Amino acid sequence: MGVKYIALNVCVAALFALFARWFDSHGVAIPERVLRDGVDIEMYAPGAAKPVRAAFVVLVRNSELSGMKQAMRQIEDRFNSKFNYPYVFLNDVPFTDDFVAETTAMTRANVSYGVIPTEHWSYPAWINQTHASECRQSMEKQGVFYALSESYRHMCRFNSGFFFRHPLLSDIEYYWRIEPDVEYSCDIDYDPFLYMSRRGIKYGYTIALHEYPETIRTLWTTVKSLIASRPGFVRHANGMAWLSEDGGDTYNGCHFWSNFEIGSLDFFRSEEYLAYFDYLDQAGGFFYERWGDAPVHAIAAALLLKKEEVHWFEDIGYYHNPWTNCPQSPESRLRCHCDPEKSAIHHYWASCTQSWLALPSSNSSQSALNR
Repeated sequence: MGVKYIALNVCVAALFALFARWFDSHGVAIPERVLRDGVDIEMYAPGAAKPVRAAFVVLVRNSELSGMKQAMRQIEDRFNSKFNYPYVFLNDVPFTDDFVAETTAMTRANVSYGVIPTEHWSYPAWINQTHASECRQSMEKQGVFYALSESYRHMCRFNSGFFFRHPLLSDIEYYWRIEPDVEYSCDIDYDPFLYMSRRGIKYGYTIALHEYPETIRTLWTTVKSLIASRPGFVRHANGMAWLSEDGGDTYNGCHFWSNFEIGSLDFFRSEEYLAYFDYLDQAGGFFYERWGDAPVHAIAAALLLKKEEVHWFEDIGYYHNPWTNCPQSPESRLRCHCDPEKSAIHHYWASCTQSWLALPSSNSSQSALNR
């Protein structure tokens, strides 16, 4: 934890002790603290230091204000009106006064707004932009989604390797990604950040899908090249079986859908992840193809984290067009409005969740590709 954060908690504890002695010396009964999951509920008051240094992280454009307010209303009603975790909004251009005023009004929690550094949202020097343009044109002829979009590629690269480096997140340990127009269909009555922190969980998701292969034609080849160049890189041997059904020769496209993810920023800031991202970035696939941050995150999580460090938030009802995660238990019907029959868990295209859950637990540090 950061020094400032520890000092603040020490001061709060000392202040409470002083008040306790004063009340005791004057014969005044001290009201019992109200606890939630063993945490003083006052820590969830607006502006208070939270039990986990965490925040909602939102990459959004000014033009998406209406959809952003809808998403905030959902997450506030279902969760954050009780927990008051802060929001960090990021954009490649300054936010408008209207955007700031209207999103700030949606919550009692602290809200910050930041501009992405130009070097994190532009072509790196090693990219041949003429070739990149030709590749976009070719993908357009193939009917690939977002084939011509340069901003989409900058977004995927930023979410893959730079969002966690933004100064507004320098003191944050866990993040919860939110996007415009998403829906939360179930009350969330516990703190997912605290749940993950206490259990050493590094990555959480709701939906796991197969990626469109035409967007990542050379991604797996690049990953295999990295693994060959860094013996011992793969820490989770069984994670390889989730990514590949032929011993690592090809990639089956399984990934955690990253428009919802709750994760440890220490994982993304680790030496292993940074080396992984830098290797992919140098290969140029973010621009010559259309590598998404979802498979980039998922491959790293599968290879570097233990199964126990990745968590399916089955109990969080979530919708992002066209997929939904809806809890299946009868008890969930009392706190959810989604249709469990329409949950992605029932569809083949989203079968990667079942595949992940079927993996044996493993502390293995090597895979066949490392030998």
